[in-house]
Amino acid sequence: MDVLDELTAFYFNFKGQKGHIGLSERGQPILYFKVRKTERPVVILQYAIHAREYITTYLALKHITDFYYNGEHGTVYFVPAVNPDGILISLNGNPLYKANANGVDLNVNFDARWGTGAKNTINKGAENCIGEKPFSESESSSLAKFTLSVNPDATVSYHSKGEEIYWEFFQTGENRRRDFSLAKLLSRVTGYAVKSTPNSAGGYKDWCVEKLKIPAFTIEVGSDSLSHPIKKDNLEPIYRKNKDVVKVITEYLWKKNL
Repeated sequence: MDVLDELTAFYFNFKGQKGHIGLSERGQPILYFKVRKTERPVVILQYAIHAREYITTYLALKHITDFYYNGEHGTVYFVPAVNPDGILISLNGNPLYKANANGVDLNVNFDARWGTGAKNTINKGAENCIGEKPFSESESSSLAKFTLSVNPDATVSYHSKGEEIYWEFFQTGENRRRDFSLAKLLSRVTGYAVKSTPNSAGGYKDWCVEKLKIPAFTIEVGSDSLSHPIKKDNLEPIYRKNKDVVKVITEYLWKKNL
């Protein structure tokens, strides 16, 4: 089974609340899973918005299982494969592909200083195309609408690779101090470095920070020594470093009453 087959099988076997946040450009459901322990805090974790980074979908299935059985506080929504069309393209002959079926890079298609990133292009292809306008793509639009509907207290975006944590997008004052504190906590639990990406824009994390004013993080899993797409054989060491991320965020927010 490929990663989308495993996701589908997991979906049908999952006993908790589940559904889809919308459809991809080619009509595939973008599946989500909800695990509720307490009403607040609410956290969204999204994975594989970049096609070739589907190792994070496998990580999502482990996160869901862990929080279902061991979570203590919070309501967590998991979206394991935001870009199912792109994943299929990556699996079927174009392994380094990042974009969606339209050749738009979904993680530069959000309304957060859209089009100002250093690598942004209007040319459709495997990566970096910003699209015709913010939220021009079904996947990014669906994720944004879903996010607004559940009103999260924080979000996490899982990508690969580099073992880094990005947290910053022009926030100031107390929000900046809050977000950096949580980023440092995530760094301690994962062993990943906290980094800034001053030349990027238009990402989901960026939109959550700038428009929703909430803590939002991009976590890049997998060593830079690995090649894209990272093989499932490398899942266990990635999981070990990230197994406590969901608990750390939910418990931090619970204790802070955020």
